[in-house]
Amino acid sequence: MYYYYIYRSPVGELAIASNEKNIVGVWLEGQRYYMDVLKGKEYRKKETAVIKLAEKWLDKYFKGEKPQTQELPIEFIGSDFRKQVWTILGGITYGKVITYGDIAKQIAKQKGIEKMSAQAVGGAVGRNPISIIIPCHRVIGASGSLTGYSGGVKVKTKLLEFEEVDMSKLYIPQKGARLN
Repeated sequence: MYYYYIYRSPVGELAIASNEKNIVGVWLEGQRYYMDVLKGKEYRKKETAVIKLAEKWLDKYFKGEKPQTQELPIEFIGSDFRKQVWTILGGITYGKVITYGDIAKQIAKQKGIEKMSAQAVGGAVGRNPISIIIPCHRVIGASGSLTGYSGGVKVKTKLLEFEEVDMSKLYIPQKGARLN
């Protein structure tokens, strides 16, 4: 059985989903792939103990206390490749950003291959089911573009600003305008 509960955050309502023991999803209302890992599964609305842990984690995050991903029991539901990408996302330091290409290089090295497609990585990053806790908002384009966040570029920008990321070289690609 799976469960979900709604958490009200400074960036909007988040649906937090769990099984009996682990967090399996955190989605911003209206985000692409909203609650997709629960499709075809039996679930109901209930604030479980593990969901309460996630709520406390998010409370800390939004207070600027820099909680670590490893503080929560997490279970990824997805392909092996996506799980590999999401594991790398979980290791991105609070207040730092990396590129899709950086992740592709890490995966290529792990697999012992010459190169990995940054576009393939982007597809996996975009399907991250555990927003904010698994910080896909910290991944940017090679040129500094704030691209590819399922919750929208405005939310991505707000989260990075909240983490006090240096936004001086980052931009929204649709408009091409710098953010400072």
